[in-house]
Amino acid sequence: MCTTTPAPSAPPVAVSGGKGLHHVYVTLAQCADVHGHGGDAAGAHCHPQLKCHRVDGHAVLLTVTGGETFREAAALCRLACPIALTALLLYSRTALSMLFLGSLGDLQLAAGSLAVAFANITGYSVLSGLSLGMDPLCSQAFGANQPRLLGLTLYRSVLFLLCCSLPLSALWLNMSKILFFLGQDREITVLAQQYLLFSLPDLFTFSLIHPLRVYLRSQGITQPLTTAAGAAVLFHVLANYVLVGRLGLGAEGVAAAASASNFVLLGVLLAHVSRRDTALREAWGPTAEWLAGWGQLARLAAPSCVSVCLEWWWYEVMILLCGLLPEPKPAVASMGVLMQTTALVYVFPSSLGFGVSTRVGNELGANRPGRARAAARVAVVGAAVMGLVAMSFAAGMRHAWGRLFTADADILRMTAAALPVVGLCELGNCPQTVGCGVLRGSARPSRAAHVNLGAFYLVGMPVAVVLAFWYGVGFVGLWLGLLAAQVCCAGLMLYAVGSTDWEAQARRAQALTSSVGGGGRGRGSRARERGAR
Repeated sequence: MCTTTPAPSAPPVAVSGGKGLHHVYVTLAQCADVHGHGGDAAGAHCHPQLKCHRVDGHAVLLTVTGGETFREAAALCRLACPIALTALLLYSRTALSMLFLGSLGDLQLAAGSLAVAFANITGYSVLSGLSLGMDPLCSQAFGANQPRLLGLTLYRSVLFLLCCSLPLSALWLNMSKILFFLGQDREITVLAQQYLLFSLPDLFTFSLIHPLRVYLRSQGITQPLTTAAGAAVLFHVLANYVLVGRLGLGAEGVAAAASASNFVLLGVLLAHVSRRDTALREAWGPTAEWLAGWGQLARLAAPSCVSVCLEWWWYEVMILLCGLLPEPKPAVASMGVLMQTTALVYVFPSSLGFGVSTRVGNELGANRPGRARAAARVAVVGAAVMGLVAMSFAAGMRHAWGRLFTADADILRMTAAALPVVGLCELGNCPQTVGCGVLRGSARPSRAAHVNLGAFYLVGMPVAVVLAFWYGVGFVGLWLGLLAAQVCCAGLMLYAVGSTDWEAQARRAQALTSSVGGGGRGRGSRARERGAR
């Protein structure tokens, strides 16, 4: 991965070339000079492949050539592929934890699964969602060639997440009381509480890991993330072998190994940025600036968090509904198999979504709405292809896939019946995930949150309940409810992307990144942003 430091005279453009993602610089000064002197021949002295005009005193790139579209596709691939590899490595770490828990016995597996589910709902999803609030700030600051704002955003986000982790830790410390109140089994709950206590350091490490991942990704830097994930997985295996296999610490040992591997992940990332990062050094120094701009950050972080949590929590609700079906045990087990499957498939559209969020943010920050539009279109087409592949895979493997997890006839029957519906869900999930990335890169997370709320809980949930219980469709009915939610969500997301006024979004990006050091925005900036939505 090759990167350079942006020159002050022009913002960076990510293009293909060489062995990695290179940042080259397109000077629009000639175009600006023509228009600045009253010239009406738009783009008369621009680069021959660029079409520009003046907007608010700036030269703005409106359209790109067909060759630029192919280069955009290559740039997205170079971003998304390492992100997907990183996600697969982290996914394997979770699977390894489940394998070690399963080797300890049913009680340990049940307690660990319960603790992880509670941690997902009340901790991991919250921190992950909140960290995405810095996504448009960082990517647009990088595109606008404002390294100081880039560094300040990271410092502010880390402090913001650390403050948010304090009430979450109090919730984790009282998990057993909450689960006892909800009527959970006492033996499982007691062990789950112990597991969660050993996972408590995760709230600290993820408060740094998530912002660092966004910070690096917004600059097109992905190699350190993959290296860190690989090191964490190797350490995780070794730690489990020692703590569980040799010292016999049981479920608590699995939790401790996972927490320790997160410190390894964090250490590798910190080692990278401390050696090479000039933006962080430029913004270093605990000052009032670190505490400023939290309102702006919170306005982006809150809807991002809501959007992530609404989708994460849906699957937890699905498990609860499975427990109310006529055959609850095989239904819950089959739901677990299918959720692992969807989590694996989700790695690919989510990686493309992160990639397009970075590209859209970079180009809007650089005042190039044409290239931002091209990135969005290329990503949506790629997502549609992913959806077709996922659907074909699910339909073709419907009878063989379940055998990788179990030999139980009832579980295999339910899994085979639901897999074609799961494939159809992915046909909608892939475009909607990428569409969400486009909205995130253009600093419109509230739009995505509204879509997720309406699609999953006002459409999908009623359909799932009615089909599963009222019409007696059962287990497959729950997945048909998810299908209804995904179709609705994909349609609304694609409409939001297709109807985007990219020139207006470029103006919003300039307003968002206009204040480098203070963190506050004037009334005029906020008004311009609201008007461009």
